[in-house]
Amino acid sequence: MAPRTLGIDIGGTGIKGAVIASNGTLESHRQKTRTPYPLPPEGPGGLLEVVGEFTQRFEAVDRVAVGFPGVVRRGTIMVAPHFESPDGLGGRVQHALAAQWRGYPLEARLTDCLGCPVKVVNDAELQGWSLIRGRGLEVVVTLGTGVGCAVYDEGRATPHLQFGSMPSGEEVDFDAYLGNRAFHKVGYDEWNRRLFLGVRALHDLVHFDHLYLTGGDARQVHRDVLGTLLAKVTVVTGGGAIAGGHYLFEPFVTNEG
Repeated sequence: MAPRTLGIDIGGTGIKGAVIASNGTLESHRQKTRTPYPLPPEGPGGLLEVVGEFTQRFEAVDRVAVGFPGVVRRGTIMVAPHFESPDGLGGRVQHALAAQWRGYPLEARLTDCLGCPVKVVNDAELQGWSLIRGRGLEVVVTLGTGVGCAVYDEGRATPHLQFGSMPSGEEVDFDAYLGNRAFHKVGYDEWNRRLFLGVRALHDLVHFDHLYLTGGDARQVHRDVLGTLLAKVTVVTGGGAIAGGHYLFEPFVTNEG
């Protein structure tokens, strides 16, 4: 029998999870809980406790794949922009809280706490495994509380590009420029204008062969605003951010369709 994988997507507003079959489909109903703030890695109300309680909603699994909103290197958190402020992304950084997250071995600690193999990657990378085709230079951008980004070269994940933390040219980073708060502040038309500028900047930076726009705010994308770049862009709405978790443990197989 194939191993059962629990996929968990840790987001800025919610934590989602489901059991993933070996073909990338979901074997269980998707569960969700609200992301609490402030959110340190450990202690009462910390992420380890929250994830531990969340996993109890599911039947026993063999392994756990976790997507985390920040820079993750070999399972260690380098930067956690959503959780370094008691108020979440865009709030004032609390240095004591930031210090707890930077260099935190989340993968190892979760493995100990959950008692099974755990893999932790950036959340956009986790989602990207269910979207990419494994051909050329592919980029996945998640549009939600902030802006997530993952880059793949011929079906291999490259070192993380924290696109959301890059300056947009208008005195704020792309998390603030294109995040959900910005959408509600500036409205549909202006947000789509900003999206085009962001996509163009990303193309100028890495010259992607294909870009996948996904996440909760992907449904707000007006495809026509992408202009000549439209042929290189796929907008994915309603996709499962956790379905790619299987590929953290198994060889990647080209997604068809």
